[in-house]
Amino acid sequence: MHTTRREFIRRSAALSSLPGLGLLGTQAAQAQAAAVDALRIVTGFAAGGTSDTVCRRVAEGLRGTYARSTLVENKTGAGGQIAIASMKTAPADGTVMLQTPASMLTIYPHIYKKLQYDPFKDLVPVSVACTFEFALAVGPSVPASVTNVPEFLAWVKAHPDQANFGSPAAGSTPHFTAEMLSRAGNAAMRHVPYRGTQPAVLDLTGGQIASVSGPVGDFLPHLAGGRVRLLGVSGAKRSRFVPQVPTYAEQGFKDVVTDEWFAFYLPAGTSAEMAQRANAAMRSALAKPEVIDGLSAMGLEARSSTQAELLDMQRRDTERWGPVVKAVGFTAE
Repeated sequence: MHTTRREFIRRSAALSSLPGLGLLGTQAAQAQAAAVDALRIVTGFAAGGTSDTVCRRVAEGLRGTYARSTLVENKTGAGGQIAIASMKTAPADGTVMLQTPASMLTIYPHIYKKLQYDPFKDLVPVSVACTFEFALAVGPSVPASVTNVPEFLAWVKAHPDQANFGSPAAGSTPHFTAEMLSRAGNAAMRHVPYRGTQPAVLDLTGGQIASVSGPVGDFLPHLAGGRVRLLGVSGAKRSRFVPQVPTYAEQGFKDVVTDEWFAFYLPAGTSAEMAQRANAAMRSALAKPEVIDGLSAMGLEARSSTQAELLDMQRRDTERWGPVVKAVGFTAE
């Protein structure tokens, strides 16, 4: 049936006058108008790992609301520093967002004499995205008879030439977690830094490296084949994703209890209004069942926060890691 333009306008006006419907239409139009054309989410780690997964899941949740289109950019290098430093020259208009593990903001200031960025001055907090624990995994180069952390540390002492472990980055939380474990067990291990956990896991399964300390979720896809075995987890309690694996504390290392969070930030100079819009959109995205389930599949507990809560977490963890870094004695150039 043919409808003239005049008749279409008349009918649209009539519909808008119905209780609530006009308001909903106005709100939808405003939300669409407020959305940025394209959002670029930058992460400092390789595709396929937990950091990358968080970006892609959240990007899906933000598409169509905060931004009309979304893109994830893996800007790897310098243990995540390059991605964070890129925010210093990124446009402060809400079109570029950083996603980073806490390590680069809370531990790096203690190990690098000079960072390319200021964790507090160069970034505007948006929201926490998720929390997670770490695990110590061994591969085929470690005998199957080694089934727990004390046995692994005994094997390390007996095979010093093979005593190494990989981590997603030098100075990352999993790096320091493994250092704390080796010190507690009086078993020296050489650290091998990678650009993310997945490249380390590839070397682990290939027998090029004995063990890897990384997020629990990074190991989940590799457990079924038997070439990757988890010996312990770093949380205060067992992980719901691998409940059969005891904590380090259960195995006699009561002081080795660590976890971490991923969070999103905007470049410094972003307006308070834009940051608040980003926070509201982020919290909405992280509440979506498909985002929660997507993160859960990678061993991540979805969690959002206010901007102030994220800032408090960053300050608290920065203070917490100072004494640990000093005790381990690790510094980086």
